[in-house]
Amino acid sequence: MEWRQSWRPWLRLFVMAAAVAVITQGGCVCGGDVTYDGRSLIIKGERRILFSGSIHYPRSTTEMWGSLIGKAKEGGLDVIQTYVFWNLHEPQPGQVGNPGTGLYACLRIGPFIESEWTYGGFPFWLHDVPDIVYRSDNEPFKYYMQNFTTKIVNMMKSEGLYASQGGPIILSQIENEYQNIEAAFHEKGPAYVRWAAKMAVELQTGVPWVMCKQTDAPDPVINTCNGMRCGQTFGGPNSPNKPSLWTENWTSFYQVYGGEPYIRSAEDIAFHVALFIARNGSYVNYYMYHGGTNFGRTSSAYVITSYYDQAPLDEYGLLRQPKWGHLKALHAAIKSCSTTLLQGMPTNFSLGQLQEAYVFREETEGRCVAFLINNDERNNATVQFQNASHELMPKSISILPDCEKVFSTRQRIVRTTEIFDSMERWQGYTDLIPNYENTSLHSDTLLEHMNVTKDVSDYLWYTLRFQHNISCAEPILVAESKGHATHAFVNNIYIGNAHGSHDTKQFIMQSPVVLSNEINNISLLGVMVGLPDSGAFLERRFSGLTRVEIQCSKNEFYNFTNYAWGYQVGLFGEKLQIYREENIHMVEWSKANTSLNQPLTWYKTFFDAPIGNDPVALNLSSMGKGEAWINGQSIGRYWVSFLTSKREPSQIMYHVPRSFFKTSENLLVLLEEAGGNPLHISLNTISLSTLPKPIHYYHLLQ
Repeated sequence: MEWRQSWRPWLRLFVMAAAVAVITQGGCVCGGDVTYDGRSLIIKGERRILFSGSIHYPRSTTEMWGSLIGKAKEGGLDVIQTYVFWNLHEPQPGQVGNPGTGLYACLRIGPFIESEWTYGGFPFWLHDVPDIVYRSDNEPFKYYMQNFTTKIVNMMKSEGLYASQGGPIILSQIENEYQNIEAAFHEKGPAYVRWAAKMAVELQTGVPWVMCKQTDAPDPVINTCNGMRCGQTFGGPNSPNKPSLWTENWTSFYQVYGGEPYIRSAEDIAFHVALFIARNGSYVNYYMYHGGTNFGRTSSAYVITSYYDQAPLDEYGLLRQPKWGHLKALHAAIKSCSTTLLQGMPTNFSLGQLQEAYVFREETEGRCVAFLINNDERNNATVQFQNASHELMPKSISILPDCEKVFSTRQRIVRTTEIFDSMERWQGYTDLIPNYENTSLHSDTLLEHMNVTKDVSDYLWYTLRFQHNISCAEPILVAESKGHATHAFVNNIYIGNAHGSHDTKQFIMQSPVVLSNEINNISLLGVMVGLPDSGAFLERRFSGLTRVEIQCSKNEFYNFTNYAWGYQVGLFGEKLQIYREENIHMVEWSKANTSLNQPLTWYKTFFDAPIGNDPVALNLSSMGKGEAWINGQSIGRYWVSFLTSKREPSQIMYHVPRSFFKTSENLLVLLEEAGGNPLHISLNTISLSTLPKPIHYYHLLQ
């Protein structure tokens, strides 16, 4: 909770930082009325085609914001879009911190956000509100949702941050992709949509509200599109008086442990942006433009620490080429003819069997803009347009008259600055394994994991003791769980672990055990890797152990599912916060060679910060599963031992923001669950190096 409270001022500062970045680069975010018609948003009486990028304030540090927003502006963006993270701003009921973005800003209040963020952004205390049903026409939920939304809006108003007050916020969003689950609530779903829209509009922000992926968004709320191909899939706004807005153009996709990265090409993104604009779109937001890092325990179930690293600005804030440059050229091409696009008369006609044109003409000025499209995925096509031949590459769009832009690409390189390979510099501490008599919370059944931990820890100990009194030649411990991982100890001896996956969270662990003829102690460590973040009835989700047995034969077994269990939330070292320098003396550390490859082991060492300003990352490829801290600040969970189908880790490089460092004597602490080896950890700087590359001509290839 302490970590979360330290982030409470970020929203207001982030919005203001974006505004300053625009002003200092010669732009002007002067506010003014924001309205709309069937063609576009109208800002200060002027129709605008706007390009936007999602940058989430908790997924980067304040020191990174200026550079990120500056690169977004240089890349041709007009708007920064961010969610508001309820669980950061109201960690306890009623304790809403002072939040606070100008390029322009789109503020997605939600307050349900999903976003691969733990519990979809909800604070876990909501779970304990009597009779609550999330995201439904349910009075307890509506009370807390309205209370939080109102406080956020009032805070923005108090800082003068809405465009109607002269500030940068030109759009706000209420709810988030609700139509995906609306039918699950029957008549209470549409009623909730109507209530949420009315509640938001009555807050009188002076700027339009949107609902993404919500075809029944009530007037005057604008329904918008999310996805990779909204130029093809979006059915359009639900009123001819509303503009076509694309609130999430996925530049890649989030990655989970055990999953491969999704690589979406610059050409594919650009093709679908151009198609959306050609089909009357006027606002495109890239989700994400910079994904950043899921620091601490903020990622949702099974989601890796690195977030949307394939975005135009990578996890470290470096340019992802050719994606960033290709989109920059696209933005410039479209903006150069935006007046004609917004004021011209649109027409669409065929140029061939798989070829077509979208043309915008201004009758008074005689100006013309054309999008020439080849939908043939394999073959070039030669088309005739305005008495000229045009060669169109497969699955491409050419924008006329501005279709000869040239740009080159660069690549990311990694330099190792330090390897922590000296045994002498590491110390280790093995965490305590509780037995039943060490616990204070008892129950005669298996309790649900999240309801016990209240999201203060990933870890929950399940303990029991029993007298072994039946014949059991080859006993097998069977533990069935609904997520996410389990480590098993019998009589304080580690016997193994098992885990689920993002798509299949339920799993069964079966491990041979050696039983004593006297009292036996079983200690099972349940582990969550982020809370769920999507779907209906989130408040009813069940995680943790559901069945525990020791099988001796088909007919003889111990069934402990309904038995006397003792529970402990969190690990001992976690409770003492031994990842903080002021607390490391609270346990007895030993030389690391006595604890290497042991489960539930803490490792610590000290090191100096790398010279320079390049981004920094830890290579944790030799570790298993756990969490890492630098000077008491968590850089996130790691799970290197969970391999993809190609037998490779999903992530080995872990971002350490420069602001986490001191000049010297930096404390690195790792909690290793499964037995990794810290002697092969390395510290690396990340930079860009210009490399010779072929020239790419400005056609929008898919």
